[in-house]
Amino acid sequence: MEQRPTDPHDVLVEDLLAKMTPEEKFGQLQQLAWNGDTGPGGGQNHLAEAAAREGRLGSVLNLRGAAHTNALQRLAVEESRLGIPLLFGFDVIHGFWTTFPVPLAQAASFDPGVAVADARTSAREARSNGLHWTFAPMMDVTREPRWGRIAESCGEDPYLTARFAAAKVHGYQGTASGEGYDGARGDLGDVVRARADHDGNAGADHGGNAGADGASTAGPRADLYGPDRIAACAKHFVGYGAVEGGRDYNTVDVSPRRLRNLYLPPFAAAVRAGAATAMAAFNTVNGVPAHANRPLLQGVLKDEWGFDGVVVSDWGGVHELIVHGFAADGADAARLALAAGLDMEMAGTHVGDNGPALLAAGRIDPTRLDDAVRRVLRLKARLGLFDDPYTDEAAQVSAPTAASRTAAREAAARCAVLLKNDGALLPLDRSGGSLAVVGPYAGSADLHGTWSGPGESRFPAVSVLEAVRAAAPDLRIRHAADGAAAVEAVRDADMALVVVGEASALSGEASSRSDITLPAGQEELIAEVAATGRPFAVVVVAGRPLVTESWIERAPAVLLAWHGGIEAGPALADVLFGDVNPGGKLPVTLPRSVGQIPLYYNHENTGRPADPADPAKPYVTGYLDQPYGPRFPFGHGLSYTSFEVGAPTSAAETVAVADLAAGARVEVAVTVANTGAREGDEVVQLYLHDPVASVVRPVRELRGFRRVTLAAGERAEVVFSLGAAEFGFLADDTGALVLEPGRIDVHVGSSSQRTACLALTLV
Repeated sequence: MEQRPTDPHDVLVEDLLAKMTPEEKFGQLQQLAWNGDTGPGGGQNHLAEAAAREGRLGSVLNLRGAAHTNALQRLAVEESRLGIPLLFGFDVIHGFWTTFPVPLAQAASFDPGVAVADARTSAREARSNGLHWTFAPMMDVTREPRWGRIAESCGEDPYLTARFAAAKVHGYQGTASGEGYDGARGDLGDVVRARADHDGNAGADHGGNAGADGASTAGPRADLYGPDRIAACAKHFVGYGAVEGGRDYNTVDVSPRRLRNLYLPPFAAAVRAGAATAMAAFNTVNGVPAHANRPLLQGVLKDEWGFDGVVVSDWGGVHELIVHGFAADGADAARLALAAGLDMEMAGTHVGDNGPALLAAGRIDPTRLDDAVRRVLRLKARLGLFDDPYTDEAAQVSAPTAASRTAAREAAARCAVLLKNDGALLPLDRSGGSLAVVGPYAGSADLHGTWSGPGESRFPAVSVLEAVRAAAPDLRIRHAADGAAAVEAVRDADMALVVVGEASALSGEASSRSDITLPAGQEELIAEVAATGRPFAVVVVAGRPLVTESWIERAPAVLLAWHGGIEAGPALADVLFGDVNPGGKLPVTLPRSVGQIPLYYNHENTGRPADPADPAKPYVTGYLDQPYGPRFPFGHGLSYTSFEVGAPTSAAETVAVADLAAGARVEVAVTVANTGAREGDEVVQLYLHDPVASVVRPVRELRGFRRVTLAAGERAEVVFSLGAAEFGFLADDTGALVLEPGRIDVHVGSSSQRTACLALTLV
């Protein structure tokens, strides 16, 4: 590719903007689908071709392949009046040809480098196929495992989600190494307040803008011009993970405090990381559809955070303003969405069809129109499309490479979570004997996961059965999927693997489940295998946390493998035979029953909290018919070795609020030791709790984590650096960071429950 000109993007953008007719301007805000299948309706191929020739098209969704995108691009560049190139977008969620584990699984690695590896591989493959824009990462924090799209999320914690959101943005856009994501929480921190007393009277204002120039949250304008860079999209803005009952597309009614402190921080982190685009959510937020929610789209995202990228609708989201009962017709929907801060309409034509007439009638602000067009043109300039609009067809990547498969395999192994391992049943011995590999997913290639891109159909995953056979040729393998044959295979073997789970189609968009136990027959199979008396381990492949209560006590060992992508089978074999020691942790709480949902670690104390040490205590929060608390807590995960995490220490027992507001940080150190007989990974987790505050704070909040690899007998010191963003919380109204004096409990350990404590004092 040729070198880019040195002229600033805005020179080109303003020159084009001055030449454009209203019809051409509204055309830049139009994204049409090419034989799309991501929502109601069909493809818009004929509309796209005509609009491209007329200069009335900004982007195309779902067209891929360098020859195909080049052909349509030529219509726009060579036949339209101004020759403005098209943006080609595609849902590259966790891989293009090379599928990595689903995002929820990636979060289980507690290693943002996994997200970077996925995004870098995806960007290279997608860009070579004529694509410029992915609609990822999804950063919807959710406490709802019934919601199918939990598979696309990073789970229930805003800090973990923010770290992974920033990592994936950097990976897609080519601006990071995969390390150094501490501090990606995404707080604004513009105004810091100190509270003088417990009655809630605000103390002195400890400074105005946190930065020397009052800098916004917006990150640097990364150069997206290159064969391995695509524009990222922070989605879905905002609150989509809070849909009622876990039913997709449903109502969201959330307090300002939760909106600010739970759902918004990952988006702020993505903006700070330089995310080029953002997508509006399908849901309402407190009665106002996100696609027309001006206080959020314009107020928070653009004005408060300084986001200068493109805000795109979700599929048909502008039209759905009518269905919501918020807009009267297509023209009304277009007017409301554009005025709220939406810049591009996906798979609908209300803005393009009605925009010129609305503008002529004075119902659309011309400066808002120009702002939207300017954002779209700026993105195209950043992608280098005005310099080089075509894709080199000879350089197109058409299949996974050995290197990309290796990266996917390593990622899948890092994501596996060992839930149980009674009697050190795992790892398996591959030296001899017999092994039964049974269950509906033992021989299945359905391991890619939801939203797996075009790679799933062309490049099947290797099944667990195939991978086990390849990894242990000296083992005599017995196999049957289910029923009496499976039980007989177990009886005839020394050891058994029972591979169960849910199909990829049972998670993802429009795949909510009211019952998140194992599908029919699988729990019965586990019970029948247990009745044989043979030692066995259960491997669970799934896109969500499942309820395991009816069988978990019968299973000596349980490995949660998730939907692990194209190399899921070999990665599982690596873990099962001990070539890789599992080190993943749960990014979401595993409930005992559906009736416990929502259940999450970072809850607030009630006035009558349950006491796990006294389960019979009356008149406390909980249920009469099951024990209090989860089956497995957030952050839980075992290893084939053992670790000891020491007590946290800090040289600073007290720290001034004013110093934190000025940028001071506190270091907390902890020693972790591998006390077992083999090398392994431990994820050291740091949580904070403010026991007395002007608003009730969660019992624990993740504020740091570090995955470390230690040889047998090795010790290491892990140091966490904590600043204002970690100690404070965000104000409901302005989003300003609030710091209050008082004791802060610092918990460090290997899960959200098993922690040692250090008390710091803010003064």
